[in-house]
Amino acid sequence: MDFRTTRTDGGTNPDQPSRPDAPSGREVHPVDEVLPPLKLFGTGLQHVAAMYAGVVAPPLIVGAGVGLSPGELAMLISASLFTAGLATLLQTLGIWRIGARLPFVNGVSFAGVAPMLAIAKEHGPKDALPVIFGAVIVAGTLCLLAAPYFCKLIRFFPPVVQGTVITLIGVSLLPVAVNWARGGNPSAPGYGSVRAIGLAALTLVAVVLCNRLLRGFWQQLSLLIGLAIGTAAAFPLGLADFGAVQDAAVFALPSPFHFGAPVFDAAAIVSLCIVMVVSMTESTADMLALGRIVDREADEPTLAAGLRADGLATALSPVFNGFACSAFAQNIGLVALTKIRSRYVVAAGGGILILLGLFPVLGSLVSLVPQPVLGGAGIVLFGTVAASGIRTLAEAGMESGGNTVLVSVSLGIGIVPIAAPTFYDAFPEAVRTLMHSGISAGCLAAVLLNLLFHHVGARRTPSPIGVQPWQSSPHPPTSGS
Repeated sequence: MDFRTTRTDGGTNPDQPSRPDAPSGREVHPVDEVLPPLKLFGTGLQHVAAMYAGVVAPPLIVGAGVGLSPGELAMLISASLFTAGLATLLQTLGIWRIGARLPFVNGVSFAGVAPMLAIAKEHGPKDALPVIFGAVIVAGTLCLLAAPYFCKLIRFFPPVVQGTVITLIGVSLLPVAVNWARGGNPSAPGYGSVRAIGLAALTLVAVVLCNRLLRGFWQQLSLLIGLAIGTAAAFPLGLADFGAVQDAAVFALPSPFHFGAPVFDAAAIVSLCIVMVVSMTESTADMLALGRIVDREADEPTLAAGLRADGLATALSPVFNGFACSAFAQNIGLVALTKIRSRYVVAAGGGILILLGLFPVLGSLVSLVPQPVLGGAGIVLFGTVAASGIRTLAEAGMESGGNTVLVSVSLGIGIVPIAAPTFYDAFPEAVRTLMHSGISAGCLAAVLLNLLFHHVGARRTPSPIGVQPWQSSPHPPTSGS
């Protein structure tokens, strides 16, 4: 039988499988499938475990940079978890034309950390957070208004560009996993010790064996099981303790503008608007990557809706003392690894994040997972993203000499800031912001080289009805819900 996925616009895509047990007249795409409650919670918690360290790291760094007390720092972390949950719900469930309605995780963007620390240095610790929050509100509003125009760049993202960027996303994240595996903090005692790396290796082996030996639902929870095994092993090794749980508050309601009303400073606004453009580029690449993994191509309306969600979440986040929100690429690897494509799973993760923000004691339980354990799991997650990119490149017509040059040069430029993090330190701040991210640097190179080889001076030839010159498939992309 040929099961065809019914689209919300009334069309069908014959290349996308659907559930044979779906109600008659409206087959359900796996992205829109609602799983049983237990499975929904377990797989949603797995997404939270994969992203938790990335959510709490920026407020930890910025909070320390502005000299917050331990209590205020805990409040800032809770605010980041709460706003990340709201942003994820907005992205997965959506309202009106806002939200990609894909299994797309949003959290605090790490790209803004350096500019925010620079703002703190310029304005002083006492006045820094209101200035930062004011700049974040403007940057989010810029993203919200620019989304319908920025998404039109999709015509410059054919499969060869998508594959290059997806590969770079995975490669760029692997050093993060390696740092976690060594302990996460180079200045901490025991960083890079045999115990830390051994614990990471144990977690990695546990995830691989669970994925190989288990079946069905338990196989899909292989990452969570691996994290649990690694964390249990960390206690006798002295790499985990319950201190954070004992000191955590049970309940804390977010206090709007707790650190003061936003202040709008021109230089700070320009700095974070540049960061927002970089985040929009990365979010676009992440949505394209995720669309290919879940077999629902991210077309212009989907990209615009996803970017609007980024912008709205970012603009509202400072109200609850949060920072700019953007895509979390590590969770794309989790979708590829588990083969669970339901956006409601990620929405469940968003709900868990909100609870962690409202109940700090719950967040402290998740924080028990040591960095080396996350590092071992991260190697699997981020490597899976890179593998997805390689698979996309294999379908992109690499027999073309132009495509070979495009991929090789773009990967090289994208790997420069990974191999040499200080490579662009002598350049102006705007250039550093753009090029310090291997993803944005490689993405920019790939788009420009695609223009050079496939647009500038290229002879126009008639395309079949419904096919654009930049597409490699005769089937139009499937729209999001």
